[in-house]
Amino acid sequence: MTVSAAFKSSKLISWKSTGRLQQTLAGCIERAGKSLHSGKVSTVKLWPELAGKGRHFDFRSTLIRASIEFAEDSPLCTTLCKDGLKIPTVEHLLSALEAMEVDNCRIEIENSDSEDDCSVEVPIFDGSAREWVEAIEQVGLQVATDHHGDCCEKMIAYVNEPVHVWRNDSFVAAFPSEEIRITYGIDFRQVPAIGSQWFSVTLLDKSLYSKQIALSRTFCIYEEVERMRNAGLIKGGSLENAIVCSASKGWLNPPLRFQDEPCRHKVLDLIGDVSLFARSGSQGIPVAHLVAYKGGHTLHSDLVRRLSGMI
Repeated sequence: MTVSAAFKSSKLISWKSTGRLQQTLAGCIERAGKSLHSGKVSTVKLWPELAGKGRHFDFRSTLIRASIEFAEDSPLCTTLCKDGLKIPTVEHLLSALEAMEVDNCRIEIENSDSEDDCSVEVPIFDGSAREWVEAIEQVGLQVATDHHGDCCEKMIAYVNEPVHVWRNDSFVAAFPSEEIRITYGIDFRQVPAIGSQWFSVTLLDKSLYSKQIALSRTFCIYEEVERMRNAGLIKGGSLENAIVCSASKGWLNPPLRFQDEPCRHKVLDLIGDVSLFARSGSQGIPVAHLVAYKGGHTLHSDLVRRLSGMI
C-alpha cells in the first residue's frame, strides 16, 4: 500500500497531521512469560523500526502487520493471522504501544519450548499492560527515520460522522469530537460485586494511561471458568494473571487496583483493538468520542472495519 493510498480520506474519516514526528523505541526490549490461553511460555523482543513501517510481528520469518486486515475473530482475545500462522492475545501489548506512542516497532515472537508450532501467544504477565508500559518507559523513545535518514510526520484520522456497530444489546460507536474521548460501560448484574460500571477518559496522555488504565487486569467470572477450560481456553489462567469474581462469593483474589478495574480493563482492550486502524506509522486511535457498552474484541474490531471501509 502506498503512503497516499494509506491516508486517503473518505466520507467517514479525514486524515490530518498531528504536528508530531513518528517515534520508535530507543533500544530493544525482551520479555518472556506464560500465555493465558495456550499456557505455553513465549518470548517477545521489541525492536526499533524505520519510520513509515508501523507495528508488525515477526513470527517464523513471516511479517504480520498489526492491522485490521489480519485480525481474526477469536474467543476472549484478538488474534492476528497470516499464511496459516496465528498470534493470539495481541491486545495488551498493542494497547501499550499505541498509548505510549511507539509508532513503529518490529515485534519478534516465538514459543520458548517449541519451534514447530504455527501459533504463538503473547504473554499475559499479570493480566494488565503494566509490564509493557514499564519496559517502554525504561528503554525510552526516539524519533524514527526512514531508509534515507528522514523523519516522517505522524498522521491521525478524524471521524466525520457517527459510526456504530452492534450486536443484540451491545454496541461500539465513534462520534465526531474535537478531542479523543473514550466512554465504556459494562453490565454484570448477575455478579453483584461487578454490577454495572461506567468509565470515561480523555486520552492522548501517556501518564494518564500508565497510571489509570495500563494497571487494570483482565477479569473473569468464576462460574464460567470450567466452561472456558472445556473449550480449550485459559489453560495458563491463574489468580496471578487475572482477577476472578464469583457471583455468590465476590472477588476471590482482592484487592482490586481500582474500584472499577473491570471497566478500565475494557478500555485497555479497546485501545489495543482500535490500534489496528494504524497504518504506516500513524496513530491508530482516531480523534473521536468512542462509546462502548457491553463490547468485546469482535465488536471493537468491527468498528475498525467500518472505519476502514471493509464492512
